Amino acid sequence: MSVFEFSPKIEKAADEALNKCKEQFAELDRLCEYNGQRVLKAFIDNRVSEIHMKGTDGYGYNDDGRDKLDAVFAQVLGAEDALVRHNFVNGTHALTTALFGVLRPNDTLLAITGDVYDTLQGVVRGDNCGSLKDFGVKYDKVDLLPDGTPDYAEIKNRVKGVKVAYIQRSRGYSLRPSLTVEIIGDIIKAVREVNKDCIVMVDNCYGELVEDKEPTGVGADLIIGSLIKNMGGGIAQTGGYIAGKADLVEQCAYRLTCPGAGKEVGCSLNQNRGMYLGLFHAPESVCAALKTSVFATAFFEELGYDVFPKYNEKRSDIIAALKLGTPEKLIAFCEGIQSGSPVDSFASPEPWDMPGYDSQVIMAAGAFTMGASIELSADAPLREPYAVWLQGGLTFPTGKAGIMLAARRMEEKGLL
Repeated sequence: MSVFEFSPKIEKAADEALNKCKEQFAELDRLCEYNGQRVLKAFIDNRVSEIHMKGTDGYGYNDDGRDKLDAVFAQVLGAEDALVRHNFVNGTHALTTALFGVLRPNDTLLAITGDVYDTLQGVVRGDNCGSLKDFGVKYDKVDLLPDGTPDYAEIKNRVKGVKVAYIQRSRGYSLRPSLTVEIIGDIIKAVREVNKDCIVMVDNCYGELVEDKEPTGVGADLIIGSLIKNMGGGIAQTGGYIAGKADLVEQCAYRLTCPGAGKEVGCSLNQNRGMYLGLFHAPESVCAALKTSVFATAFFEELGYDVFPKYNEKRSDIIAALKLGTPEKLIAFCEGIQSGSPVDSFASPEPWDMPGYDSQVIMAAGAFTMGASIELSADAPLREPYAVWLQGGLTFPTGKAGIMLAARRMEEKGLL
């Protein structure tokens, strides 16, 4: 039953996809219940009170709501400490703060799961822009193997003498697999075999609460993410986090504010309630996003497209990639996602020269919070293989409808 008019072809493919996804959905429900209890226990253990929802202004000294939020996040993420702040403007800012927090001139940063994501290129390589390169930090990378798995032998060979080994958990704009926590643990073991003092940092964006533990549970020293993705539950209006070993988190806090003050300053304004409530909702929101992702891959596979990962493969992030094959199909898909959004459904996304990317990018996201990719959204660079990266879905029924509307827009243009 649907309030939208879909063709028999789309309805049939959706029914077949749902039937195939039953086992995966049941497992996701179990995961959601477990992670929901973990979050609830962190609130209870840390004695969160109504007073902690209130914000402060000015310097933010003695902001107990801010400090309590750090403690709750740290427990949920399996970390010694956390730095959770609304004034991280995006995930890239949180990652940049962490990198500048622990790296010093003449140190080496080694990306061990391929090159860093597009928006971090300027951070590590930029000229005369205050980049790590400008400050004398050396950068190198170890590519993944052709099948998208880590090159353990080369990691061991190259990580000697390196200050920070950097892992990107999600697939980014590639078709390689996202990294499970188990695989991240194997990578960390390889690093420690030859360089026990190396700081292992994980870009955890899109991966939080997708499994029953985080990379800190397998030895990561720092993990970093955005609150307009998984951990904000679709409610946090902005922000990000850095979590991990207490001494390293403190170094990152010195970079965010100033040396000597660190976590002790920084008012929370009116943002605490949204960050607490977003975290509380996060397990359910992530579950809805995962169900949307699983359905999308099963559905588009029914329609004859290559999908990454397949519907029945283990997930380690909320992202799915659909290989559509042509720019026309990619644009039509994004138009359909936009048309199925609760906000700005009437808008038509177009490719544009987005800062930080080397090709035009199209983005579809009719979201309550601008850029919140825990909400149903799709984006892609206009380049081969013309795949689209899909993420989010605050509720599964609306996520499912959005996916079907994307297919309908392709069908209306004779592209399905």
